[in-house]
Amino acid sequence: MDRTERFYRIEQLLQEGRCVPVETFLAELEISIATFKRDLEYLRERFHAPIVWDRVRRGYRFEQNGTSTTPLPHELPGLWFSASEIHALLTMRQLLAELQPGLLDPHVQPLLSRLNAILGCADHAPETVERRVRILHAARRSVDSRLFPQIAQALLKRRRLRVTHFNRRNGESLAREISPQRLVHYRDNWYLDAWCHVREGIRSFAVDAIESVVTLSAAAEEIEEQRLEEELASGYGIFSGKTVDWALIRFTPERARWVQSEQWHPQQEGWLDKIGRYWLKLPYSQPQELIMDILRHGDQAEVLEPVSLRNDVATLLCRMLERYQK
Repeated sequence: MDRTERFYRIEQLLQEGRCVPVETFLAELEISIATFKRDLEYLRERFHAPIVWDRVRRGYRFEQNGTSTTPLPHELPGLWFSASEIHALLTMRQLLAELQPGLLDPHVQPLLSRLNAILGCADHAPETVERRVRILHAARRSVDSRLFPQIAQALLKRRRLRVTHFNRRNGESLAREISPQRLVHYRDNWYLDAWCHVREGIRSFAVDAIESVVTLSAAAEEIEEQRLEEELASGYGIFSGKTVDWALIRFTPERARWVQSEQWHPQQEGWLDKIGRYWLKLPYSQPQELIMDILRHGDQAEVLEPVSLRNDVATLLCRMLERYQK
């Protein structure tokens, strides 16, 4: 292990053992006494780690805060993260770096500096971490940088918006008056959850499909968080709705090796049967996005319930077959 990893292992041993003999450090880290002493000096001087020698118990421990058993506060550079943590940090860094100048501009550089400090230290510069750990964006659609700050500002200042939104389903542009509730970054794209005063309901608008924005003086109507969750989080993906159906999908044993580790929905249920097939049960309100995810698995996925969803998938497959037979 390299020096930075040793630092975190030393920290872990001290947290777990309270007072740790030198022999334990040498065995766990597989280093010489000279290397260990250099690491110890570096931790004390550079990161202010309160590591002291306990003469009575013949080991190293953290200096405690008075009579408390809590060690004095200190912080190591954040290099060793779980997969989800490193993904979150790098994604945050990329999102901040790609933001166009606007509402958040005064805050972006300080945040980037903080993230760089977390991601890098003497052993690993942030550029090295970013180069070695890649995040690939798929199907990301560009957002008009002139409109995004205006939308965000109205959202935070709680003002209504008059927007022109392009409906990709029917190819029409429609004017809407909306009360923005929250911005959502989902599958590499931005969406605006809002109360639509034309439809008198909660809607999600793809920000890249908003063609024009006018900020109104009228205050935005407030929608309770619980209601937003009931209508938006209960469905599947970005498609919302109060009415929820449950889909039951069965995957072949070959595909089960991948799907059983995936989370399609927070409320999903999944199990393997005796021959290794994976059964996935999950809620949805509108089938569009769910059908797209099912079709990703080709003939290794079969919709069993409900009949309406099974028929929708079968109809789409028949249309696809007709197109390829022409």
